[in-house]
Amino acid sequence: MNVLVIGGAGYIGSHAVNKLIKKGYSVSVLDNLVTGHRDAVDQSATFYLGDIRDKAMLNQIIQEEQIEAIFHFAASSLVGESVEKPLKYFNNNVVGMEVLLEAMQENNVKKIIFSSTAAVYGDVQAPLITEDAPKAPTSPYGESKLMMENMIKWCDLAHGIKFVSLRYFNVAGALSTGEIGEDHDPETHLIPIVLQTALGQRDAMTIFGDDYNTPDGTCIRDYVHVEDLIDAHILALEYLNTNAESQIFNLGSSTGYSVKEIVEASRKVTGKEIPVKIGERRAGDPAKLVAASEKAREILGWKPAYETIEGIIQTAWDWHEANPEGYAN
Repeated sequence: MNVLVIGGAGYIGSHAVNKLIKKGYSVSVLDNLVTGHRDAVDQSATFYLGDIRDKAMLNQIIQEEQIEAIFHFAASSLVGESVEKPLKYFNNNVVGMEVLLEAMQENNVKKIIFSSTAAVYGDVQAPLITEDAPKAPTSPYGESKLMMENMIKWCDLAHGIKFVSLRYFNVAGALSTGEIGEDHDPETHLIPIVLQTALGQRDAMTIFGDDYNTPDGTCIRDYVHVEDLIDAHILALEYLNTNAESQIFNLGSSTGYSVKEIVEASRKVTGKEIPVKIGERRAGDPAKLVAASEKAREILGWKPAYETIEGIIQTAWDWHEANPEGYAN
């Protein structure tokens, strides 16, 4: 089967490309390399340098590569930046989705696996967030992803474009073989920042707010290993290949860890001190986001292999320790 991975040079996208190829799919990648890394893309994939908003290029790739399904990872994804630059997020994310759906409709591509986010829920006051929880995004990023989900839904009704939207909670870790990992510039994800501090690349890491309504005052998040996450994407494609109806799934571990707990787990894994300082809250950060992911387990048969936060952090540490400068190595 011929699959196009848009944003396939990014952290999650590159892991998807790697696993799709290992499973025997023919993979093409479209990425503008604004945040992605060419070196992260498996050499067996056909790589195109370009932007999701370039419909002529999308048409060319879909036609030349005879694309049958699309994995969409190409979205701006920083909550804080989205609050400061909302139009950038609506342009890249929402306009990008519009152009992609137009290209899919015009070229009769009927399957899309969409990288969504827990940010569509906002600040939900519930122990576990289910897929039918109220949607009240607290950032333009979350708002843009919810708009993108709704755009696909209406295109399913109008044009028969079937989709699976996967609402991630926090993704972490690296490929267990150490080939690829997480490398952002600037880095904004918690676990890589903690590990950069362990490597001495930062004097200290900043905890953004310790006065939240949580047991230790710091934000609580649900972490899922990137390989488990990609397994769910491939299961979602296999699900659509059975002519099943469109679906939305949460992807998480159903276990929440506070920022302070992540720091402690990282100290245990690395054996490093990891200095910490307390800063102001970031705009748009909910106090707690933990997934109920039983639906994905039941319908897709998803079974995450990484069950402990230490196991997830260990793979991330292996990558960062071997590649302290990321792909610049």
